[in-house]
Amino acid sequence: MEESPSACREALRAFHVDDCIPRLYIAHGFMRHNRVSQPMFRFRLLPFFSLIAGLAFFIVAVSSEREPATPARAFFDDNALKTGDHTRTGIDVLETEKFGSLRGKRVGLITNQTGLDSFGHRTIDLLAHAEGVKLVVIFSPEHGIAGVADAAVSNQADAPTGLPIYSLYGATRRPTNEMLRGIDALVFDIQDAGVRFYTYITTMAYSMEAAAQQRIAFFVLDRPNPLGGEIIEGPVLDRDRTSFVGYFPMPVRYAMTIGELAQMFNSENKIGADLHVVAMQDWHRRDFYDMTGLAWVAPSPALRSLRENFLYPGVEILQAAGVSVGRGTPNPFEQLGAPWIDPGVLLTKLNSHELRGVRFAATQFTPESGQYNEVLCKGISIELQDREAFRPVMMGLEIASLLHSLYPTEFRVEKMIDLLGSRVTVDRLARGDDPKEIESGSSSDLDRFQTMREKYLLYH
Repeated sequence: MEESPSACREALRAFHVDDCIPRLYIAHGFMRHNRVSQPMFRFRLLPFFSLIAGLAFFIVAVSSEREPATPARAFFDDNALKTGDHTRTGIDVLETEKFGSLRGKRVGLITNQTGLDSFGHRTIDLLAHAEGVKLVVIFSPEHGIAGVADAAVSNQADAPTGLPIYSLYGATRRPTNEMLRGIDALVFDIQDAGVRFYTYITTMAYSMEAAAQQRIAFFVLDRPNPLGGEIIEGPVLDRDRTSFVGYFPMPVRYAMTIGELAQMFNSENKIGADLHVVAMQDWHRRDFYDMTGLAWVAPSPALRSLRENFLYPGVEILQAAGVSVGRGTPNPFEQLGAPWIDPGVLLTKLNSHELRGVRFAATQFTPESGQYNEVLCKGISIELQDREAFRPVMMGLEIASLLHSLYPTEFRVEKMIDLLGSRVTVDRLARGDDPKEIESGSSSDLDRFQTMREKYLLYH
């Protein structure tokens, strides 16, 4: 018997409802008695699931074409905290703008192994192949173009491009007039460590001075301060103690990006450079480096991790006074020691100071290079636990005070002047003053710096 159209519609509607029931219940463990709908449900959804799997495979395949070339993205010391897209550094932004600000220019590039875009492509290669841009020379800072040298670096050539690389940590620490001949613009793209005595910022400033003298435009491709942009700490450099490890009177930890520093140096030191800062996108002052989504590339041989970068400003100041800071071991700046230290005594006294964000333990190690090479050193290991509460420079001052008290002959506190850069701070340590009182005594200097610094901040 032939069914009417209305009856067919009703039958189809009944089938559709019955077919949907498993989506709502059977898939979640309900209506197990519906043995007809379950297989029908699985059969009808099979093409749907196949389509989804195919789309997922296509997306993964396309994405793999944009995976970073080098380095591998093993970059989180701590858990990643940033949500959303990654920070876009200056080179990423310049790339997006199709290098418009450099078109028609003969360019010199100051860079090293940290000069990479978000996909691991070298800034050298990006500029060398950018339409309308003529990259003619490369400059390298301390540690060389690959960031592995621990001594003076000689001039060399870049193998992929054949371009000359002039060292700014060898026969000269400033670009010479001859090196700059025929250049229209100098571009700076190097990751900083966020610490005043880290020499890359001085290399930038010296290069700005040279560019200003030759009327060459200077471009800074901005990058994050790995220690964040909020916490300022440590004594301000004495004005009469400027050097290659202290270019400008500012605290040890200054909480500014290299682009912000360039603006401050240019204005406050009256350099007069034709300065252009290519600002980052999606970076905020509260962001530590592992909150940016960017790969961690060691800026120098001993700063292998962000954890070590956090410890560096407080531990490095102790080295000149006579202790090993772990160079020549797998854990630089995460331990310190000397043959003459009694770790038990030092640990007991240090723990009584209840420093925030860090934990200490007795240890011993034998450096394979550097201070006390092949000599057993006894001391303490340092475990960073809360980097927001941690104050590395205060920790360094507390350790220096204890070592000076316990070992006044072996620990030469006066040698700390080059990196601390504050005569008052070193003299007060030598007198045995409490580090907390020393810090509070420099608060007015920090306040003045903070007021000046505000004028040059690019991010919030």
